[in-house]
Amino acid sequence: MNVSGRTKDTSKSREELKELCCRPELHQDETSKKFPKACYTLGKESKQALCSWLKDIKFPDGYASNMARCVDMNKLKIFGMKSHDCHVFMQRLIPIAFHDLLPNNVWQTLTELSMFFRDLTSRVITTADMVRLETIIPLILCKLERIFPPSFFDSMEHLPVHLAYEARLAGPVQYRWMYPFERFLRRLKNNIRNKAKVEGSLCNAYLVEEASSFCEYYFADSVKTRHRKCPRNSDDPRPIDSNMFLIFKFPGRPIGAYIFRCMHEEELRKENPALRPDEVDKKLDTNFESWFESHVKEPNSNVHDDMMKDFASGPLRNTRVYSGYYVNGFKFHVARRNSTTLTSNSGVFVKGSSNLTDELDYYGMLDEIIEVEYPALPIKRIVLFKCSWYDPTPRIGTRVHSNYKLVEVYANRRFNKFEPFIFAVQAGQVFYAKYPTIRRGPSEWIAVCRMKARSTIEMPTSLTPADHDAFQNEEAEGHSLDSQVQTTSQLLVDVNITYEELDDEEISTDDEIDVVIESDNDNLEISDDYDTDYDED
Repeated sequence: MNVSGRTKDTSKSREELKELCCRPELHQDETSKKFPKACYTLGKESKQALCSWLKDIKFPDGYASNMARCVDMNKLKIFGMKSHDCHVFMQRLIPIAFHDLLPNNVWQTLTELSMFFRDLTSRVITTADMVRLETIIPLILCKLERIFPPSFFDSMEHLPVHLAYEARLAGPVQYRWMYPFERFLRRLKNNIRNKAKVEGSLCNAYLVEEASSFCEYYFADSVKTRHRKCPRNSDDPRPIDSNMFLIFKFPGRPIGAYIFRCMHEEELRKENPALRPDEVDKKLDTNFESWFESHVKEPNSNVHDDMMKDFASGPLRNTRVYSGYYVNGFKFHVARRNSTTLTSNSGVFVKGSSNLTDELDYYGMLDEIIEVEYPALPIKRIVLFKCSWYDPTPRIGTRVHSNYKLVEVYANRRFNKFEPFIFAVQAGQVFYAKYPTIRRGPSEWIAVCRMKARSTIEMPTSLTPADHDAFQNEEAEGHSLDSQVQTTSQLLVDVNITYEELDDEEISTDDEIDVVIESDNDNLEISDDYDTDYDED
């Protein structure tokens, strides 16, 4: 971003290149006394595209904060991001943000670094994954050293070498890093009411909380307390008859009020646009559902189950339509709400199959949430998601990066077959992000980021409830590393060579530190003053 006072690509660091490494293409021009623009530096148009993209991007509910507040369009810089937002940007957004703004060799290296931290902070890790990360991180750092100047590297850039080994010994990082403890300290800080008695306020508030938590175990189950509230994005805990069919046992919880609408006619007209009004009723009574109903009701069919007969009679014409739904640990909203909210919960993902492949991923947008009810008792309801699907054809409507497993869909191509409905329990959640670009017109391909439910952990055999809502909610994925290193030094310079005046301002601090050592035995007190001056050397 080349922010003044923050960048390490200064005139002094460029002068060090003459002594530390051979990069003559980045040396100062003797005539104009300016330095050529490096390949890793964004120009003004690129920074405008990146800031505008980050200002408009929308995440699902609870995934990240509103990053639009961290963008300054006047100074073209990003500021004030919380640690959680920094993790989201580093692990999920870097491959998308710089896809079209940086040269391919720089983008590949940054993407590999992003994938490294994404796999490192997964909820589920294995010894093989950590051994693989230990092997590839030195290669990634070597690629970074071939791109960025030596002044960029300090102890923080060396630290990733040890993180994979540490995770292999101690387990997943979200139970050892400081974020849960920082959240708890903030909760304690909010309990302070008397700043003159800080310790007393903390102790009193903690005792009150412990006493109230103990007493709530003696309350009736109908009394709602803080520890009994409904978890975030939880499904419907209503009791379900064990004798009902499996499709009627799927959990879920609607959001908001509902409206009634008539089923079948709209879908039938879209499938057969040439049908006349008088043909609609005839079409509703034909095909499979009419055959199935007649087959079940036929005396010789040996179908005696009353619930099967109710099911064969078909659903009621009047259905309930909702604007939101909780299912599978996700919160879904219909696509029309995206224009009025700061979040986007309408991205849908489902696994399917086709004639070309046994397994095919379908990505789309949620248009309508319909609850279908069947006649007679007990009450039998099914929730359907009506979606508009992108074209799932590989390399035509959907493509996956061979090395990094990044998924893209073609924004202007839709699935040519009328199959809009899925069961709500089949749906997974994704969000879509356009690529920031300086080319004319928006990119035809958009990136897909798949979500994981906050309340579950995917294990080889079953789903186990998670104890904490940690941010790292993906499982480690194997990503192959591009081991080819560009040897030509001209890749370090921007293709469109321009010269610029680099910021020669040094980052320095003049702080006075008091070191006091006290001893109870001899009342020894030593006080020294140190002046620290940090410069780029």
